[in-house]
Amino acid sequence: MTSQSRTTEQILASDRRQPDAASFGGGLSSDAEHAALRASVRQLTTLLGEALTRHEGAELLDLVETVRRLARQPEDAELKQTLDAIEPRTAVVLARAFTAYFQLVNTTEQLHRWQEIAADEQGPLATTVGRIADALADGSLTHELLGEVLERLEYRPVFTAHPTEASRRSVLRLLRKVAETVRAMEDPRRPAAQQRADERRLAELVDLVWQTDELRVVRPEPSDEARTAVYYLRSIAAEVVPDLLEELDRQLARVDVTLPATARPLRFGTWAGGDRDGNPNVTPAVTLEILHLQHLAGLSELIALVDEVLTEMTASTRIVEATDELRQSLEADAAALPITWETIRRLNADEPYRLKLSFVRVRLMRTRDRLVDDTPHEDGRDYLSADELIADLLLVRDSMLAAGDRLTGDGAILRLVRTAVTFGAGLATMDVREHSEKHHAALAELYARLGDDTYATLDRPRRIEVLKREMASSRPLTGVGAGGLGEAATASLDLLGVIREALDTYGPEVVETYIVSMTHDVDDLFAVVVLAREVGLVDLTGPEAVARIGFAPLFETVAELENAGPLLEALLGDPTYRRVVTARGDVQEIMLGYSDSSKDAGIAASQWQVHRAQRALRDVARKHGVVLRLFHGRGGSTGRGGGPTAEAIMSQPYGSLDGPIKITEQGEVISDKYALPGLGRQNLEGALAAVLEASVLHRTSLLPANVLDGWNATMDLVAEQGKQVYRSLVGDEALVPFFVSATPVDELGKMNIGSRPAKRPGGLGGLEDLRAIPWVFGWTQSRIILPGWFGVGSGLKAAFDDGRGETLQQMYGSWAFFRTFVSNVQMTLTKTDLDIAAQYVQALVPEQSQGLFDVIRREHELTVEQVLRVTGDETLLQSAPVLRRTLELRDFYLAPLHALQVSLLRASRAADEPDEDLQRALLLTINGISAGLRNTG
Repeated sequence: MTSQSRTTEQILASDRRQPDAASFGGGLSSDAEHAALRASVRQLTTLLGEALTRHEGAELLDLVETVRRLARQPEDAELKQTLDAIEPRTAVVLARAFTAYFQLVNTTEQLHRWQEIAADEQGPLATTVGRIADALADGSLTHELLGEVLERLEYRPVFTAHPTEASRRSVLRLLRKVAETVRAMEDPRRPAAQQRADERRLAELVDLVWQTDELRVVRPEPSDEARTAVYYLRSIAAEVVPDLLEELDRQLARVDVTLPATARPLRFGTWAGGDRDGNPNVTPAVTLEILHLQHLAGLSELIALVDEVLTEMTASTRIVEATDELRQSLEADAAALPITWETIRRLNADEPYRLKLSFVRVRLMRTRDRLVDDTPHEDGRDYLSADELIADLLLVRDSMLAAGDRLTGDGAILRLVRTAVTFGAGLATMDVREHSEKHHAALAELYARLGDDTYATLDRPRRIEVLKREMASSRPLTGVGAGGLGEAATASLDLLGVIREALDTYGPEVVETYIVSMTHDVDDLFAVVVLAREVGLVDLTGPEAVARIGFAPLFETVAELENAGPLLEALLGDPTYRRVVTARGDVQEIMLGYSDSSKDAGIAASQWQVHRAQRALRDVARKHGVVLRLFHGRGGSTGRGGGPTAEAIMSQPYGSLDGPIKITEQGEVISDKYALPGLGRQNLEGALAAVLEASVLHRTSLLPANVLDGWNATMDLVAEQGKQVYRSLVGDEALVPFFVSATPVDELGKMNIGSRPAKRPGGLGGLEDLRAIPWVFGWTQSRIILPGWFGVGSGLKAAFDDGRGETLQQMYGSWAFFRTFVSNVQMTLTKTDLDIAAQYVQALVPEQSQGLFDVIRREHELTVEQVLRVTGDETLLQSAPVLRRTLELRDFYLAPLHALQVSLLRASRAADEPDEDLQRALLLTINGISAGLRNTG
């Protein structure tokens, strides 16, 4: 959400009149500038009120208004009496009513947010290229350096299998249709006769939203998560990427740079089907199944796009000339596909471009059939790789350009080429992630088969030496020895074997990186390299090394982030591992974890240590002549590294971004960014512009060394004190019982929002076993949102007390990292509502554990006070009043859901036997609060 973009709640916030029953939330501002937005919200909420009355009766609407009125004064005993008296079945429809409101308002907000941003003619790419033009003019940037960076420029959003998105895909599809209908109705060119049909259609869609179950009946499988990613990727491929890359090309032309047709500044990644860490449901067979699913969907999308372009390729050789290369390729196509040739020759014999694309279409269809039927590739009759497809498309474009047809050559065919280059046949590159201990367990079994039982008992230094020798060796560990492979060795080798099979079947980019979670030292990378050698993915014995995949450490805790630089130095300093990096084009990927480091040490220490780690990694990579590709594992919430993507990119250390970057897209953030194509375009353009600007213009420090040293020391103090206070809280024995009681975290496990268990397997049930997502999600539901701010106040106060107040204010004014950090904390503090949280504590937490809430209150008050000292403002988000009013208004509608959730939690936990309606109502409140707060996990 941008500060300059007014949203639905911001407009509604200016008028706090109680909505009438018919409009169900339609108390609206008279701001003429946003009449269309107000009209859309009024119309949708009126239709929702009508749907409620039609399906549930007027009594429900009366109850909705009563609960909302009473929730504004939660201390009033009448609210508790009213809610406690509600039957579970009535609670279900009450929760659904408030959730439906949020869903419709969020959809309208998304639509108008995009429309308002789109009205600004100076988009992010135009602004960035303008700055590049200035740098070229003053000599601080050369065309040579710009060209070098553009060659490796790549922004890659990675859709993860961590769905904190509570809404089902069925609901999201309906909401998109609502937005499309609203947009059509706001078109002033719409014929009057269409008005009645559109109004009826909108009423039908709102009715369908009410009739659709928001909750998943069963827990999704990894293939379900993959289908959700595919749903968004296909939309982005068809409706977003061609326009975006065309705009990038147009802007670069201002500085005399042409974006090559095969440039790949934008790619997409996925974890669905590849993330095995703690998810027993992701097996090697599932990985292959999902890659198969992706490619069938990707090929179907390419066929549809080729179909669309084919209808325009009507140029005739009676008017234009085709190149010899294109004519020769058509002859080869006719020989390979004679039936197709006989079908198209009579009508299209003089239309070489249409002929060629007809052959392309058939080869794509045959490729899809080959994957479905599992038959061998036939050269010239289907495609083995996306490169073959792109080569065919380029033949058409090159022929156009050779004939001087620049308009057509840079038109639809170029857009098709760029889409094919961006997405290939599989839409996204899959990353595979596995826990480091799995690989050591596998190697212990393999060495034991060779008669060496010592591997499992080696300390880390000795294990490193063993693996160094093993990487440089050519002996197989699996080809000799007695007995079959053990369970751990079979699991690791089967996974790596599936990766090899996928590369053979789909091409070299289907899986690119193997991520090792919980990387502590270089042996955790060396181990998986040795295992990859066993299945033929790595060969370091010849004069030129072969590494068909790359290997990336994942640094997740503060201690691991502190050791990131030395570890990378040890990796690249090992001559054998360095050959692996050379074989990967001298690119080393590093993944940085935000979630676990924040859960481990608090947000201040986490954010600062991620920043410092990037500096150290940057310096080591430069020393070794390696391109560093950082992969940021950010979540949607501030406590998990969330916040505006473009701002996060620009706040990285200078020189740490040198072209390529990967960033996770998780949970409800995906639907918020990509549910509407227009918003998808704006979000991708902003991030891509930031990557370009940071890579080209942010290569050296803009600050004197002594100033930066002072800022570093100040941030060290803030982070260290924040970490101590945070760890004191989470180390308290009362914290876990308090968290479980004061939040619906246990109930969250019943929501069926992801295939991965909420807790790590084999744990004892303590805080360390709980994953970061439910940790953040739970605190957010009860509006404490502790991971996004706790400890920051103590850290800032320590810096003020040390005489660094003026430095802090300079940092806020001039340092992108610190300003972004403080801004995100401000937003979280504003979303935090400890008065609402107090309802959870008083009703649900045992009296002996309630004292912890006083600790939380004191730190919250301190954090608000210290943040305001830094910003110089009197209130939080004073510089962003529109956003502040937005969040205030959300409370106006969230308060009833929180009150209902507290009542239902109390009843559920007191019941001897579970009540199905009670549990359903409770899960619906979780869903509704998620819809209202948006970035919940």
